[in-house]
Amino acid sequence: MSTEYLKFEHDSQETQALIAWWQSLNDNRGDRAELRRCSTLTEVAFNPAYHKLRLSLAKFGQVNADGLALVAGLAARVKSNVLGNTFAEQMATGKADGSARVSGLRFRRLLKLKDREELFTAMGRVVALLGGSVNLHSFANSLYYWNDRTRKQWAFDYYTKSPSEQ
Repeated sequence: MSTEYLKFEHDSQETQALIAWWQSLNDNRGDRAELRRCSTLTEVAFNPAYHKLRLSLAKFGQVNADGLALVAGLAARVKSNVLGNTFAEQMATGKADGSARVSGLRFRRLLKLKDREELFTAMGRVVALLGGSVNLHSFANSLYYWNDRTRKQWAFDYYTKSPSEQ
C-alpha cells in the first residue's frame, strides 16, 4: 500500500477514478439508490458500492474511510457534474434574481460544522438546493479534507461571488 495521500485535484488519477465510479452509478441504479438512502456514514460504509470506490482509490494512496464515506454518500445524490465554478462559488450564485442559492446564514452554519455526520446531513440538503448539479472535483476535494483550511477557502470563494450574502 502506498504512503501517499489521496489528492482530488483537477484531472488527478483519484478524481478520474471518482468520476468513473460516479458515472457507473448511472448503470447500476440500485447502488445509487442504496447510497442515497443512507442516513449515516456508517450505513455508507456498509454499502458494497462504497467499497468499490475505496478499492479503486486505494492504489493511489491511503484512504481516509470516513472522508471517503462522506464523499461517496453525497456523490450518489449528485445528478450532474458541472465544471467551472468551485462548489462554494456554486452555492453563492445561481438564482434568477442574482442571489445565492445557499443563503449566507445557511453557509455560515455549514462553516461551523466539524462533525462529519452533521456535515453529511447538511450537505445532502445543499446538494438538493443546487438541484443535484455540482462540481464533483471541488465537492470531493472539499469534503474529503474537511478542515479549517477548506472552510477558509470556501469563505473566500463564496463571499467573492456573493458579497451581498454577508
